[in-house]
Amino acid sequence: MMICHGRARTAMLVALFAALPAAASAQPQSAQPASKPKAARAATPAAVEPRLDPKALELLKAMSARLAGARTMSFTAVSTYESPSQIGLPLAYATESEVTLQRPDKLKVITPGDGPATEVYYDGKTIMAYAPAENLVAVADAPPTIDAVLKAAYDKAAIYFPFTDVIVADPYKDITEGLQVAFVIGQSHVVGGTTTDIVAIADKQVFSQIWIGTDDKLPRMMRAVYASDPAQRRHQTEFSKWSLDADLPADTFASPAAAGAQRIQFARPDPQPPRGATPAAGKKGKPPKMK
Repeated sequence: MMICHGRARTAMLVALFAALPAAASAQPQSAQPASKPKAARAATPAAVEPRLDPKALELLKAMSARLAGARTMSFTAVSTYESPSQIGLPLAYATESEVTLQRPDKLKVITPGDGPATEVYYDGKTIMAYAPAENLVAVADAPPTIDAVLKAAYDKAAIYFPFTDVIVADPYKDITEGLQVAFVIGQSHVVGGTTTDIVAIADKQVFSQIWIGTDDKLPRMMRAVYASDPAQRRHQTEFSKWSLDADLPADTFASPAAAGAQRIQFARPDPQPPRGATPAAGKKGKPPKMK
């Protein structure tokens, strides 16, 4: 499912540019969030009786088929996440990413803000993560598919995009893995400037809503709450400027500026276990589920 925790964006910046003061200063101040009443914490997806509405699954399949069938794809994703303020109540932070891909082995993600600007380029052979303001770039050999490079980027540097399930080869598999609840909420005429069908989905970790274009079957917005988060902070991604199967210039997935920047190493921002130690549960190199 969609939308990663807001800390994933911070982790990405720190992983790529751990030596940069700008990345550190972009992280929001945090405080211990206020606890939710026990009754509120109990109302999580894990407590809901499993039920999968065939109509909801049909809408998810149609959306996934449209995404998976596109030879090329570009869109803008604005992700908003909540982080505790100094007084515990959440503040909202947003990032914008301009995404372009060509299946099966090319991807470009330009994130101009908020926070330090970053650019990621994958051409089927290498992945580059570039900080244009600081003129620093991390470069590494990459596997031959978008799915594989997304996993490798997470393993190597904790890079994780909040729209990953939109760009993988099989979105339906990613979205429905472990799914316990799916039902249709209704329609909206507000989101995305078009008519959308709203689907709610949940597994043991996340409860999400997805707004899917009624006519074009493209995702317009995704919104999620994590069951394990006592503050029940909300995470949201809005999609716009969709373009599918357009011809792309040959140099779309390269950057002379990035190629000529000062090189640094990819590195994870989170502490790693000692060599030979058994990874903790849920930390075996697979990117976190996005809801």
